[in-house]
Amino acid sequence: MERDSMEYDVVIVGAGPAGLAAACKLKQLSPDISVCVVEKGSEVGAHILSGAVIEPRALDELFPNWKELGAPLNTPVVGDEFYFLTSQTQGIKLQHWMIPKPTHNDGNYVVSLGNVCRWLATQAEGLGVEIFPGFAAAEVLFHDDGRVKGIATGDMGVGHSGEHKASYQPGMELHAKYTLFSEGCRGHLGKQLIKHFKLDAGKDPQHYGIGVKELWDIDPAKHKPGLVMHGLGWPLTESGSTGGWFLYHTDNNQVVVGLITDLNYSNPHVSPFEEFQRSKLHPTLRHYLEGGKRVSYGARAVEKGGVNSLPKMTFPGGMLIGSDAGTLNPLKIKGTHVAMKSGMLAAESVVEALGAGKTGEELTAFEAKLKGSWLYEELYSVRNFVGAMHTFGTFIGAGYMWVEQNIFGGKLPFNFRDSVPDYATLKPAAESKKIDYPKPDNKITFDRLGSVFLSNTNHEEDQPCHLKLLDPSIPISVNLPKWNEPAQRYCPAGVYEVLDNADGSKRFQINAQNCVHCKTCDIKDPSQNINWVVPEGAGGPNYPNM
Repeated sequence: MERDSMEYDVVIVGAGPAGLAAACKLKQLSPDISVCVVEKGSEVGAHILSGAVIEPRALDELFPNWKELGAPLNTPVVGDEFYFLTSQTQGIKLQHWMIPKPTHNDGNYVVSLGNVCRWLATQAEGLGVEIFPGFAAAEVLFHDDGRVKGIATGDMGVGHSGEHKASYQPGMELHAKYTLFSEGCRGHLGKQLIKHFKLDAGKDPQHYGIGVKELWDIDPAKHKPGLVMHGLGWPLTESGSTGGWFLYHTDNNQVVVGLITDLNYSNPHVSPFEEFQRSKLHPTLRHYLEGGKRVSYGARAVEKGGVNSLPKMTFPGGMLIGSDAGTLNPLKIKGTHVAMKSGMLAAESVVEALGAGKTGEELTAFEAKLKGSWLYEELYSVRNFVGAMHTFGTFIGAGYMWVEQNIFGGKLPFNFRDSVPDYATLKPAAESKKIDYPKPDNKITFDRLGSVFLSNTNHEEDQPCHLKLLDPSIPISVNLPKWNEPAQRYCPAGVYEVLDNADGSKRFQINAQNCVHCKTCDIKDPSQNINWVVPEGAGGPNYPNM
């Protein structure tokens, strides 16, 4: 059965902040341009996971009247607290002047990024954009001359062994003059395009963290709408790892709490999920959670490399935008405003190209547009964050960034780099300190499977596994003896297990139906043996207010 095809001027892969901002800007600039957005989640926002504190700079440019239009930015930041936790019970509250200026949150809003994206989708559709949720972009299509032609969505109704079931439907080809890829961090097609076009030549490898987050209903007496809390130190410092926690007071007597663990950690016994659960036991966080109820859970990788890891974003026939390229500001821990701005700049370049009669020629003018924008200025000013933190560790690295940002405004003539990819940092298990994580109390701390249940994750079980092992023997023959198979710990959803066979041997089991699409396995596997590909459309988590 042949695939049908549809033609558009622009196809956008992913209905996140970058893709939707690009779609809106395209139609604002040129209403006659035909624009299509495909989204693998069951609805727009279903796969969106972020803190989130949003800086409205890009939104102000895209929709100056966003308040009148009802954008769900309902909780302005009213308090900004930062802590350095020295142990499980002790910590220091830092004064406002003691943290780097870019991390201040004056004028920002605590939001559900999923709901912001749902609102952006409504605006896009009102402008004439076609949005297709539940369709996973599975393949990049090319013209004979090498230009990107568009994408093909995945086939539906394929059984576990590849056979066509009665419900089989072939994917759809979407052809475009320009295709914008905005799949989010570690995009499945984005990583292929980076390799195919060598877009990362001369750049540092991208660096990542894994963010694990929960939404809680808390005691109204403890709720402080608009209070933003961040912290470094314990528990990650016990294993020599870096990262930090956050706790944001949203509206409706709710808080979001989470931990980002940098994926350059070296101890293979580290479990980012367990580190997060442990972090909630500190009195600073526990105070707000006690007596409350956890209502949602999720996890997602976040890029942290900054401008030193930013690949070339253009290629013949298309662009990478937002976190698919790696535009997040790692010092601010904010990606929404920069992702949106990258999409808006991309839209401007596409409109100019189409107006000049181009049909896929590379958008060579984009780089100058990018480097002349506040987006690039912002990323360049914090270029040393990851290199400093990875070189000097949490305490000294944070001190250096304070000096660079607060005294020199990000203009010191240094450039700290980190050329070691995150998957290459693990030490052998035998040389690393084992970590005894406490059992969950099911009040403040919980297990993985109960957490995945709260993410509303669902996949069609009779479909090909979307977690591909390049060599099925490696988890047991290489990873288990050397690193005690770290996948069983770095996955925040219980996807990977090492089980005993009846004869005493070991087997590696993949519970793909648990996958929350965080991409950590694709990033951190030390043998680079796991390849995450898109499952059948609409599979994965269904986040309501994350």
